[in-house]
Amino acid sequence: MRTHTPVNSQVNAVEQTTDQAPEAGNRWFGLWDGYFAISYAVTTVLLFTTHGEQTRRAIAIGALTLAVPWYAALGRGLMLHNTVHRTVTRRNIVFGLGLFVLFAVATAFDISGSFALFAIVPMLMMALPTSSAIAVVLLASLMPVTVVWLTGGDMGTVLPISLLGIALSVLLGLWITRVVRQSRERAELIDELRRSREQLARLSHEAGISAERERLAREIHDTLAQGLTSIISLVQAAESEVTYAPQLALQHLGLAGRVAKDSLAEARDFVAALTPPALRESSLVQAVRRQAEGLEAETGLAVRCSVRGTDRPLPMAVSVVLLRSVQEAFANVRKHARQARNVDVLLVFEEASVRLLVRDDGAGFQDQPVARDGGGFGLRGMQARAREINGVATVSSRPGQGTTIEVSVPAEPTSEG
Repeated sequence: MRTHTPVNSQVNAVEQTTDQAPEAGNRWFGLWDGYFAISYAVTTVLLFTTHGEQTRRAIAIGALTLAVPWYAALGRGLMLHNTVHRTVTRRNIVFGLGLFVLFAVATAFDISGSFALFAIVPMLMMALPTSSAIAVVLLASLMPVTVVWLTGGDMGTVLPISLLGIALSVLLGLWITRVVRQSRERAELIDELRRSREQLARLSHEAGISAERERLAREIHDTLAQGLTSIISLVQAAESEVTYAPQLALQHLGLAGRVAKDSLAEARDFVAALTPPALRESSLVQAVRRQAEGLEAETGLAVRCSVRGTDRPLPMAVSVVLLRSVQEAFANVRKHARQARNVDVLLVFEEASVRLLVRDDGAGFQDQPVARDGGGFGLRGMQARAREINGVATVSSRPGQGTTIEVSVPAEPTSEG
């Protein structure tokens, strides 16, 4: 089942942004296609309604009509590309010059063709570099004035309109340049988001693998490894007793068989990710007492188990952490508590938390390494388990004064994630 974590939310947001970007660009350019078509249609209608010479009018209409396939075949792709990547190639220059020539021919043969400036200016600004585009736009805006001057027309009417057209053309060109720049920056941002999404997915995958490996290592250490250690110790004891104390050897072999069965059940449930068998049909206190009885039978130590407070059902996460902590503490007693005679186990049920203390009177050790790095893997795993439910696990020891392991966890844990 897929869960919605903050990582998944970020990945989904990036995916939606990158998927919608091409659609937004195509939709925007679809509006531009419509604008170009309307400009061509209006200019053509104006040319048809003029009273000029029919041949000249036909040439002007033909020049504007040639601009349509010129735009569709060459210009549209360049303009769409330039909104994302501002690159100028030889094709851009060819398209811009060709468009200017067609407009110049249409205006030269019929002054009404100058109305096409409304479509020509944006195309030049999107196809050419800004400085070159403004220069060509100025030349195109001066074409009507030049035609009127060469034909001896009234300059007083055309000149103000041309100057106004030049000003509007420059403003329109600057605005288009800004839009293109923003589109390019947006494309770069989308590309960066896409790369971040790929990196985020990779890091999330690696973090999941690392967390699962750590979990598997803890489970194996706390169940199978400790069970195998106990079995080895019991079998070695039975080998040394089989000659002079066969009854005791049989007792140890029977205990080894029971530990092997428990370890097999742990392994099966571990693979299936189910509740530990020790907690399936009994409470935490009962499970801890059975662990204490097993330690006493295996080692001959005096193991005392006591409870303070009112025993009550606990969330499975709390019970599992405390049970695994007991198992790890007993494993350390078997391996490291030299000269130990007694082991005390105390479960304290408080209103908002549960504490576990395991104390032995063995040789002990210097506690600085434990405080610094958590000692061995088992102790680090115990501390990691406690942190997962906002608990704390500490180990304190002094040479000749034994070792004390204390685990304190909230009765209703909240995971750190």
